[in-house]
Parts: sequence; structure tokens; C-alpha cells
Amino acid sequence: MTGPQTFTFDGREIPFDAGQSVGAALVLAGVRSWRTTRGSGRPRGIFCGIGVCFDCLITIDGRANLRACTVPARSGLDVRSQEGDGRADLHT
Repeated sequence: MTGPQTFTFDGREIPFDAGQSVGAALVLAGVRSWRTTRGSGRPRGIFCGIGVCFDCLITIDGRANLRACTVPARSGLDVRSQEGDGRADLHT
């Protein structure tokens, strides 16, 4: 028998069930926001849940601006909060 599947979010283990998106797993784990907007820094998380809007943008395995609601959860993902446009490395 295998243990629960998890990925990490900002260093915290997040459990998920097969077929869940990263966004769904975060919400079920009590995480309501994981991105801040450019300029005003307002918190964002799931809004539409179907990949139409851009509120749930997140950084996964070093790739910024992925929609958490459309990325399937997989064991071992390194999921991180995203600030603004997720490209702070380009703004130096």
C-alpha cells in the first residue's frame, strides 16, 4: 500500500487525490491565496476554476504564470507563491 500523494507548497506538504488540480488541492488544504497582483499586491487564488481567468497564477517547478486550476497535481511538484508577474529576476 502506498502513502498519500503530496507536493510541496512554499515548503509545506500538501496532500492530494488522483485527478485533482494543484489549485483544488491547495483550497482543500486551506490555502486561499498564492499570488499577489502587480502594483497593488492584492492576494489572489481560485476565481473561475476552469482556466479562463488568471487569478490562480502560480510558480511550479520554477515555471511562473501557470494556472493552478489547470495543472494536475503530481507527487514531488515544487509549488511556490507568486508575487506580481512572477518574473522578479527580470526586473533587476
